[in-house]
Amino acid sequence: MSECLFCAAVAGSVSVNAVLSSATSFAFLDHRPVFKGHVLVVPRAHVPVLADLPETDVGPFFRDVQRLAAAVEVGLDAAGTFVAINNRVSQSVPHMHAHVVPRTKGDGLRGFFWPRTKYDSPEEAASYAARIAAALQ
Repeated sequence: MSECLFCAAVAGSVSVNAVLSSATSFAFLDHRPVFKGHVLVVPRAHVPVLADLPETDVGPFFRDVQRLAAAVEVGLDAAGTFVAINNRVSQSVPHMHAHVVPRTKGDGLRGFFWPRTKYDSPEEAASYAARIAAALQ
């Protein structure tokens, strides 16, 4: 699907800070993170919502999400993570994606209120991506 931003990221035609590339999934930093180090994990194939993910891809996809949740904690010295998937409502890109958000006690995240922040520079974003990718090793 040529018009999908996430398909373009998977194809490499849109610049992103990638942290994981597997046979099933591709993961990169959210450009408008809830907290720095917020990762989006997308299926390589265009899949609009979770119900459309082929059954054979469910296990591999969620293993990648699981690995990234652990890597975000280790790589960013986070106390935990928040993992979420929106289906249609609040889904700004109609390509299924899991959010993996680093958490710390007292970080201000309440319920589903998602304040957004920015990276100070492209270099800072790249350093967050590198730390998470290194923790996957």
